[in-house]
Amino acid sequence: MLEILKKTILAGVGATVTSKEKIEAALSDLVKKGKISADEAKEAAQKIAEDGKKEFEEARQNLGESFSEMLDKAKLASQKQVKALEERVQKLEEDAAADQEQSEKE
Repeated sequence: MLEILKKTILAGVGATVTSKEKIEAALSDLVKKGKISADEAKEAAQKIAEDGKKEFEEARQNLGESFSEMLDKAKLASQKQVKALEERVQKLEEDAAADQEQSEKE
């Protein structure tokens, strides 16, 4: 499951890099054709980059929330819950050992 998530994220990063290259090429082509100025191309590239970062952050947050919901639905124990259970088991083992020692003394 984590491998699928990792591949999905890496695919998204790859798509972002490819898109950036295509956008830069398209803007450069428009500048060469004289349809926009170099300054306008620079502004457009900056706006696209900012929008892309914003969308990426929103997608990352949504992915994190979705992942948390999936884990909750899977009814898996969290690290905190496992640690609490380990502590309870350790205390029960200590109590049982103490009771056994007490029984042997009597």
